[in-house]
Amino acid sequence: MKADPAAQVRLLDLQTLDTRTDQLRHRLATLPELATIAELRVKVGDLERLRMDQQIVVDDLTVEQEKVDADVEAVKARRTRDRSRMDSGEIANPKDLERMQHELVSLDRRISSLEEQELEVMERVEEAQAELTKFTAALAEARALGSEQVASRDAKTAELNAELASIATAREPLHADLPTDLVALYEKLRAAKDGQGAALLHRGQCGGCMLTLDAAELNEIRSKADDEVVRCEECQRILVRTNESGL
Repeated sequence: MKADPAAQVRLLDLQTLDTRTDQLRHRLATLPELATIAELRVKVGDLERLRMDQQIVVDDLTVEQEKVDADVEAVKARRTRDRSRMDSGEIANPKDLERMQHELVSLDRRISSLEEQELEVMERVEEAQAELTKFTAALAEARALGSEQVASRDAKTAELNAELASIATAREPLHADLPTDLVALYEKLRAAKDGQGAALLHRGQCGGCMLTLDAAELNEIRSKADDEVVRCEECQRILVRTNESGL
């Protein structure tokens, strides 16, 4: 294959743009924020489930506390009513009075037991509410951090995409100006050689595989016409010759 030496040099400019494009795309795909955001999404989901489960515990305990409170008030009301009847002299029968006194003792014990139960439930409610507050705070913190990471990701993505667009604008006329067959070979090699289809021959060294050519290889390249497209025998990339090639 033959190509104007100037076109071959411009092929290196195309390679520079394509290398930069590959680097930018790699950065886009491997932004540290992406992994952090994915981890935070899992964390937020876990915390949300924990928070919802804990809210159920708090709600159930609150209902239990309200029931115990109501039971205490009901028994106290009955005790007050019985004492009022006794104090008013409404009950004159000694046996009825004795029975009611025993009932008041039972009511006092019942109230004492219910108040102990009430205190226990209140403590459990406080503990459950503390856990709920902890999960809620952790959830809010994770969401806030997630928002920060998303904002950082979006800012970096916009910056990288802007540079990619600039490179694409510069690449289009350069690509169109190069010989079709040279570009086709370059693109084929680029796809097979980790994105690098052309390399500079610099002081006898291939800029692609970084191997130094031996004397026989260099002599063979010297013997070729300037418009002959040279390939590296080791990596098969297009070797572009300049004044710095060491020929």
